[in-house]
Amino acid sequence: MAEFQPRVFSGVQPTGNLHLGNYLGAVSRWVPLQDRMPTIFCVVDSHAITAGFPDPIELSEATREVTAAYMAAGIDPNKSIIFNQSQVREHMELAWIFNCVARMGWLNRMTQFKEKAGKNKENASVGLFAYPNLMAADILAYRGTHVPVGDDQKQHLELTRDIATKFNNDFGDRIKELGIGVPNPTPSPELPEQLYFPITEPMIAGPATRIMSLRDGTKKMSKSDPSDLSRINLTDDADTIAKKVRKAKTDPDALPSEVGGLEERPEADNLVGIFAALDGSSKEDVLKTFGGQQFSAFKPALAELAVTKLSPMTDEMRRLKEDKAQIDAVLKDGAEKASAIAEPVLKDVRKIIGFLDVR
Repeated sequence: MAEFQPRVFSGVQPTGNLHLGNYLGAVSRWVPLQDRMPTIFCVVDSHAITAGFPDPIELSEATREVTAAYMAAGIDPNKSIIFNQSQVREHMELAWIFNCVARMGWLNRMTQFKEKAGKNKENASVGLFAYPNLMAADILAYRGTHVPVGDDQKQHLELTRDIATKFNNDFGDRIKELGIGVPNPTPSPELPEQLYFPITEPMIAGPATRIMSLRDGTKKMSKSDPSDLSRINLTDDADTIAKKVRKAKTDPDALPSEVGGLEERPEADNLVGIFAALDGSSKEDVLKTFGGQQFSAFKPALAELAVTKLSPMTDEMRRLKEDKAQIDAVLKDGAEKASAIAEPVLKDVRKIIGFLDVR
């Protein structure tokens, strides 16, 4: 029986410096997936213009920087497809079709739009409002079956699943008639016998998915925070990494011996989580070693660990950034491979919905 080929899709926007949160919450989690199933990792530059057009030169350089970060972190272009989104036109075409599949009510529920638009939503771009449809197109242009997501992206993946479900239902008879569907692996009244798009599954990351600001443990680590001390950038050198860890906000109490003791202590919880993620252990393991100790003892250990783990990657990232020809060659090759997958999908979709193609 035919079935969907397992395929992972994910991406990062090229906006500002990548930081420790991007690495621990996303990119580092992708590396092991390369040996489990086909993987596509995109630099989503078309998403980067939804809240306003950045400086063109900076956008180009940021796209190369994210690509360098992927490779320095262990994403292998010989194992994974790496490309920037704007090079593959099928993303944009499928996004328009999905604009006509998705419902206004679905998009009105998207909390990220409300957060990013704030009180000025009447002046927000249509792109910012509709970009979850483009995110769905990013995934489904490759009939992606799995997406690694953090807590803040689960709602958008639910929208992708809703769009795929509605498309499959709306065109179920046509898909079956054309013989280009895949048998529904989980028959149910909600879906027809034949599906064209998979109902993409989330791959929820484990502990320390959300890395918080080093200056405020209640806020997510962000590229846009005005304080550079709030984040560890992937371009920071060893001395800067150590300095930022030393200056990270804490509280006056000793570290607890049990994870429950981290409740209501956001900065302590964040630093313990970062240590666990860098060490490949758990918060429980970290507290077995450091429970009862003051931050004056814990921070130097965390700084040493961060430098040991991150410095080789940041050094390689800086080296790759200087070799624009290598980065551009990877993106060109990746775009060609991505197009080879997405183009037949869009050809099918055009046929399914009735677009006439006489070329």
